[in-house]
Amino acid sequence: MNDREFPDGREKEPSKGPANEFLAARFESHRSQLRAVAYRMLGSGTEADDAVQETWFRLSRTDTTDVGNLAGWLTTVVGRVCLDMLRARKSRAEQPLDTWTPADSRAQPPSSSRTADPERDALLADSVGAALIVVLDTLTPAERLAFVLHDLFGVPFEEVARIVDRTPASARQLASRARRRVRGAPARGAGADRRREVVGAFLAAARDGDFDALVAVLDPDVVARSEAGVTTGAAAVASGARSFARLAVVARPVLVGGEVGLAVYSGAGGEGLGSLERVLTFTFVHEKVAVIDIVTDPERLARLRVTADVTRPGN
Repeated sequence: MNDREFPDGREKEPSKGPANEFLAARFESHRSQLRAVAYRMLGSGTEADDAVQETWFRLSRTDTTDVGNLAGWLTTVVGRVCLDMLRARKSRAEQPLDTWTPADSRAQPPSSSRTADPERDALLADSVGAALIVVLDTLTPAERLAFVLHDLFGVPFEEVARIVDRTPASARQLASRARRRVRGAPARGAGADRRREVVGAFLAAARDGDFDALVAVLDPDVVARSEAGVTTGAAAVASGARSFARLAVVARPVLVGGEVGLAVYSGAGGEGLGSLERVLTFTFVHEKVAVIDIVTDPERLARLRVTADVTRPGN
């Protein structure tokens, strides 16, 4: 299905008058649900609104006379729109930064729509956590769509298969891989000693410029995010981390909002004798680094709660 084809509908010019007003009213009744799908797919409030708007545009140009289940039809269309956006994002190696904040300052999903909708925001706040969005960011676009549509919204695998141009069996495998990855993410606070070991190994490898040692502690689909952009994949992230060697020499283990991280301070004295220059926070999947958030923006740094990791010897 290409961008100008629609499931169970035929393309037409946008309708006008009472018929279009009736269609708009029906669409509005599903907007909260569509935005919930789009937010889980994209992890960005602004992009979710764009996806919902594109879904309306497609609906307004489609003959839905024979569509028996408009909610299901719209969910399929917004899924296709989001999949296209994710694929475009991957091809540009980009990540939306409009709603991104590191772990310590993450709040509930933002409302970035044109008008406030308390019901919509309550729905998102109740059902989407920052931790889930972080793990979803490590999935491929097809895996993310299969998991979100099937596991979270009950879309049949037959319909998911149509969107990703796979067989139902392949769509089921996509969701299964995504499910294992999501369930494999440890709860916050679990395995703190192991996380310290992994971050310590990462820091030592970065200081030595040891590519193989860096790859060993990174998840194959690791994502490194900064205000400048995103790097994906263990090889690419390890190569970038080797360029961190100069700063790694003066980096020190810290706690960022109670979670293990790394900090670089300006000046030779370190914490207390210089200003905070850079912070790295880590998300783990199966005891490997799955997401690295790199913060250098002064305003973002000011919002972080960075403290010494007193449980680590020599810190």
